[in-house]
Amino acid sequence: MRGSDSGAIAIIFAGGVGSRMARFSRPKQFMEVEGKPILAHTLEHFQRHEGVKSIYLACLEPYIGEAWDIVVKFDIAKVRAITPGGPTAQASILNALEAALKDGEPADTVALIHDGVRPVINAELISRNIAAVRSHGSAITAIPCFETIASSMDGARTVDSVTQRDLMYILQAPQSFPLGEVCRMNRLAVADGLLGKFVDQAHMMHHYGRPLHMVEGFRGNVKITTDIDFLQFRLLLESGEFEGVIGRE
Repeated sequence: MRGSDSGAIAIIFAGGVGSRMARFSRPKQFMEVEGKPILAHTLEHFQRHEGVKSIYLACLEPYIGEAWDIVVKFDIAKVRAITPGGPTAQASILNALEAALKDGEPADTVALIHDGVRPVINAELISRNIAAVRSHGSAITAIPCFETIASSMDGARTVDSVTQRDLMYILQAPQSFPLGEVCRMNRLAVADGLLGKFVDQAHMMHHYGRPLHMVEGFRGNVKITTDIDFLQFRLLLESGEFEGVIGRE
């Protein structure tokens, strides 16, 4: 699989309401750290990367105006469209994918699908994703599992099985594919009544039999979901050690 050499695109979904962050009344992607919204911290990685030509953002509809304000204020000039988010992350992603195709992006363009609240990434990770899609047709950012994983079938009262940890991996983002293919699979999920039933794009693509090629991520690449995630990100930036942890852009 070759992929378009004219540049990759970023599909950023930021449609969540932050229901697991009890301390904050606003969606987490708009909370500020070091004078900058989390969404801006995330977008800047793709703005700075020479291999990314365009960004398509899905956002909570009442906050689209605020998202455009962020784009202008922090000079995220690659943003081509901001589309309303859907009721699930998958629906938001599909809206942004459709916006990219409507904007004229070629079907074989590499599409990096990334959470708007996953700001601890770097240029090398983006480059690995682009290269893997062009060589293998997909790129799933992953790290080895560093905790033991168990399954429970009775609501976490008892353990049914314990996995072999050295065979387990934690999937992160970006998760990247050719634009036309990943959009087609999301449309198929809609037709099959499965929209929103998958935990992420890797889960959906695996369901439809698509091979998934893993690329190396790193442990700090967390999705800011809870208050403790937000605090850790804030402390990391305030420490002055951010570039040391993720590597220089």
